[in-house]
Amino acid sequence: MAWTRNVLRVNLTNGSITTEPLNMQWANDYLGQRGLATKYLVEETDPTCDALSPDNKMIMTTGPLTGTMVSTAGRYSVVTKSPLTGCIACSNSGGYFGNEMKNAGWDMVILEGKSPKPVYLYIENDKAELLPADDLWGKSAWETDEQIHAKHQDPLVRIAVVGRAAEKGCLFSAIVNDLHRAAGRSGVGTVMASKNLKAVAIRGTRGVGNISDPTKFFKASEDGKKVLAENAVTGEGLPALGTQVLMNVINEVGALPTRNHREVQFEGASKISGEAMLEVRESDGKANLTTNGACFGCTIACQRISTVDKDHFSVKDKPQYHGNSGGLEFENAWSLGSDCGVDDLDAITAANFLCNEDAVDPISLGATIAAAMELFEEGAITVKDTGGMELKFGSAEALLWATEVTVRGEGFGKELGQGSKRLCEKYGRPELSMTVKGQEFPAYDPRGIQGIGLAYATSNRGACHLRGYTVASEILGIPEKTDPLATDGKAGLVKAFQDATAVVDSAGICAFTTFAWTLEDIAPQIDAACEGDWSAERCLVVGERIWTMERDYNLAAGITGKDDTLPKRLLKDAAKTGPAEGRANDLHKMLPEYYEVRGWTLDGVPTDETRSRLGL
Repeated sequence: MAWTRNVLRVNLTNGSITTEPLNMQWANDYLGQRGLATKYLVEETDPTCDALSPDNKMIMTTGPLTGTMVSTAGRYSVVTKSPLTGCIACSNSGGYFGNEMKNAGWDMVILEGKSPKPVYLYIENDKAELLPADDLWGKSAWETDEQIHAKHQDPLVRIAVVGRAAEKGCLFSAIVNDLHRAAGRSGVGTVMASKNLKAVAIRGTRGVGNISDPTKFFKASEDGKKVLAENAVTGEGLPALGTQVLMNVINEVGALPTRNHREVQFEGASKISGEAMLEVRESDGKANLTTNGACFGCTIACQRISTVDKDHFSVKDKPQYHGNSGGLEFENAWSLGSDCGVDDLDAITAANFLCNEDAVDPISLGATIAAAMELFEEGAITVKDTGGMELKFGSAEALLWATEVTVRGEGFGKELGQGSKRLCEKYGRPELSMTVKGQEFPAYDPRGIQGIGLAYATSNRGACHLRGYTVASEILGIPEKTDPLATDGKAGLVKAFQDATAVVDSAGICAFTTFAWTLEDIAPQIDAACEGDWSAERCLVVGERIWTMERDYNLAAGITGKDDTLPKRLLKDAAKTGPAEGRANDLHKMLPEYYEVRGWTLDGVPTDETRSRLGL
């Protein structure tokens, strides 16, 4: 009974706040968090609605393990329709907000309608109220966090907030909690701002006490922590270097997208790697990496805390960046670094600080800037468009300028804030947008890692590595090594990763645990926490049910099998260097088999038999 069984429903249009019992039949069918909230969204909204209209709903949601003693059990998700892609959006975040929400007694908070004026939601256990936010509108996420904490005089209040970018309509705006943890992708922050909701602040002191079998649960969670501690990735690599442990690895295997995916290896990768973050600067005798950190309940501690040289041009006049803040992860180091051809570690760290300060997805931002740089190089964009800035690959100054105008929604930043798909279409070069279903690629080139290309193409929320991280198998050999350049068997591999990840996201734990854990490690923890029999086999069926439900939502929204593709560059232009030299991505070989193993038709529609088998 790890669910609280309580749902808070907030109608922003009329200001009403009501409570209702959690639908336990749905909880048993979809587990929690990603799966359960998506079920609510599917049942309560029209998939064809405008994502930024009051008809769209936004659900903040925890999993049954959130707030418990299971390692990494501090996750929460935001589920809505994406304004960037038009697809289902589920964006996952760590930090402490999810734990606070669960400790306040809520499985989910459903936000519907649109407030007539700016407000923020304040929750203290079973009490909730909408408070004026006129004085917070137009403020950054960091300024808003500081002012709400000052108003409530409680440092333990946990706050999730949008920045200026979301208010100005940047389609890849995030929701930032705990200053530098984020529900980052697909524009969930843009949806929140469209509802005139500036922040959600929560204080919970009720605890999580509904564990089904406490003795069994204690042993299962302790066994799980031991597995994480003894694993080379979760026990050593991630604590020491964070996800940045991957920068040099991915570059060496020839799968590091560089200069808007024109190349697959970056000559400056070592300068922006996890190892480089540990090097002491000559200028001030300090390293970029100050320390590591951890989200609630996490025994891995992959979080980066960084500082930038105070005299570096990027932060010289920005005292808010002179202290410690959230440092670079692999994805933002790639998108703001190699994808833009920039090897200035301090500059890309400062750009990442800007993303945190105003709640912007650094993956989509960096990839969009990279597309703009290629457009500039091709002459499609000129200094007349940018107001004088030369958007050249490798220019740290251009990177910082583009980041600042985007997070502020100023000038050319408004164009960048629409994402690379709309940007490239406007300037007549749609083929230069490296997206799937309108969402920008993460940091792995599908020519060098074939399976991740299939995962990108079929992802329910657009290009995403966290919906089916086949890199674990293809590069790291987890749970078993597969050849990154082979296509045989990749359809089954992708499906397995996608279904398992849906379970992890729905449980309330971090996907990074799966570098060490399989479902055989996760299922006993769910089983001891929740009523009923939660075997690994049942969990996999739940994962497949969630994935197929998301697919059906997208189909109803007009996203079809024709959208299960990759940019022409990756399908036609071969890699120029590295182990994948001469190879493009062979999606055409993998996609038909993927549809078959999923039990879908040749055009990517789940069959009636498959829906019946999954209870859909």
